Amino acid sequence: MSAVSTPSGISATAPVGTSASAPAGTSAGADASPPAPARRDAEATKAAILRAARYFLARQAHADITLKAVAERAGVSPPLILKYFGTKDALFARVMSFDDDATALLDAPLDALGRHMVRHVLDSQRERGADPVLRIVFAPLHGAHGDVLRANFRAQVTERLAERLAGADAGLRAELAVGALLGLGVMYGIAHGAHLRECRVDDLVERYAPLVQAQLTPLMP
Repeated sequence: MSAVSTPSGISATAPVGTSASAPAGTSAGADASPPAPARRDAEATKAAILRAARYFLARQAHADITLKAVAERAGVSPPLILKYFGTKDALFARVMSFDDDATALLDAPLDALGRHMVRHVLDSQRERGADPVLRIVFAPLHGAHGDVLRANFRAQVTERLAERLAGADAGLRAELAVGALLGLGVMYGIAHGAHLRECRVDDLVERYAPLVQAQLTPLMP
């Protein structure tokens, strides 16, 4: 689950991988090219670790999750997690932040934001098996860490959305809009609603987006 006392920054050290010495006659320019694949591999590895941490955060209490389990699911070694993220707490601080997810979720003009948010939730669920905001529903599992998760969610998702809304009750309308997205995510990703899963994304967007958009840009009386 991506939280404010926004969690402290994560220390990410340089990517793994040492470059072999260049053969005789190799130019300096050729010497400089090998690190690019290593950087790409490092980013993919970090992403796999974060996905594994999110998986466990949605299923177990924070105290019960081990780096060994995260490493096994990500297909890496526990020391590599420590190399990239520093500590277990630093890793989960990163996972408890919604900042990057909120940036993607809210990346549309206000008059088209309802459609964008609904589509983004559905595409995330279908294509990546993840949801940008659904991990907030697991906050009760995590004790004090759940409080961090809630604080991050308020600051990074609902309050950030409310800042974009004009008119009265912006905070309430932001929470109602996000609540509608959470309901959609629960029905799709947790309840595995059969009818939802059989329906085309375009059809779901047409049906559900107006419900969300009504809170973002309500019709004036």
